[in-house]
Amino acid sequence: MRGLISRFLNDQSGATAIEYCLIATGLSIVILAAVNGVGTTLSAKFTSVNASLQ
Repeated sequence: MRGLISRFLNDQSGATAIEYCLIATGLSIVILAAVNGVGTTLSAKFTSVNASLQ
């Protein structure tokens, strides 16, 4: 039983998957923020162009 608990505590295979998940989550938040900022700027530009054409 002691050997089983020791192997379980020393197993690092799940930690790598969790780290990759955290990196992917961070990148997706950055991408969403960038796309949201660009979308707001483009919306304002298109509104300005639309107003000037009318």
